[in-house]
Amino acid sequence: MLLTLWNIIAPVLFCAGLGYFWSRAGKPFDTQMVTSLVTTVTTPCLIVATLGKTDLDMAALTKVGGLALLVLALTLALSALAIRLSGQSFRVFLPSLTFANTGNMGIPLCMLAFGEAGLALSLAWMMLYSVAHFSLGLAIVSGQGLSVKLFRHPILVSVFLAVAMVGFELTLPQWLYNTVSLIGDLTIPLMLITLGVSLSQLKVHHAGKGAAFAALRLLIGFAVGFAVAEALALEGALRGVVLIESTMPVAVFNYLLAKAYQRGAEEVAAMVVFSTLMAFLMLPFLLTLAL
Repeated sequence: MLLTLWNIIAPVLFCAGLGYFWSRAGKPFDTQMVTSLVTTVTTPCLIVATLGKTDLDMAALTKVGGLALLVLALTLALSALAIRLSGQSFRVFLPSLTFANTGNMGIPLCMLAFGEAGLALSLAWMMLYSVAHFSLGLAIVSGQGLSVKLFRHPILVSVFLAVAMVGFELTLPQWLYNTVSLIGDLTIPLMLITLGVSLSQLKVHHAGKGAAFAALRLLIGFAVGFAVAEALALEGALRGVVLIESTMPVAVFNYLLAKAYQRGAEEVAAMVVFSTLMAFLMLPFLLTLAL
């Protein structure tokens, strides 16, 4: 089990490490350009390619959507309370405490633990979180509110497109799928390398605050996921997906948005790294409860 987990976590750590040492060596890196490319081009392509080519149906989407929404609402409320009590910035910390890495970490874990059922359910979970992240989450970070402009964000548009493809059982022509899939494959490496570049300039006091809030993200997520699973007597793959996805570390997208809107990007970067490391240590215990 530990080897399996390491196979999932290692690419995250090594990609971020590449960015870190690249920056420390004084090599050029245009963070603003890469951030814009990822948020407006490669991520929408990844969403369409992934969700438009799976066996996910509307029944699975509806089944897990209500649970994801419940977990999201409870996590948001507890996170807001914790931030208020600590006196920190809502715009910096609320999205990172609320929106976890349900995609490139949560989906592989659910698939490895529960097979095709876990894959379908975790994809549905990630899709709802993507909609919330790039509407509500983006509104919090940007300070612009839930405007029409936010709903035109390329990532949000791509999620709606993917949902329509699932609902109407549509597929892309092979040439178009190959194209968006190839572009989408750039997303995760670029995100993590950009994260590493930021970490190369991280200050110690940022790391301390980031580590504390990273632990808080995992504690709140696990508490909410476990409470929902127990209260609703969930079983099997559905219970496992709720526990795993609820307890994932801070999503890397939070760092990219914080960087784009200048909302404490270094603190958020520290939260991403520390929460990922803590999650790796916590996963054996988590999977024991989930399986």
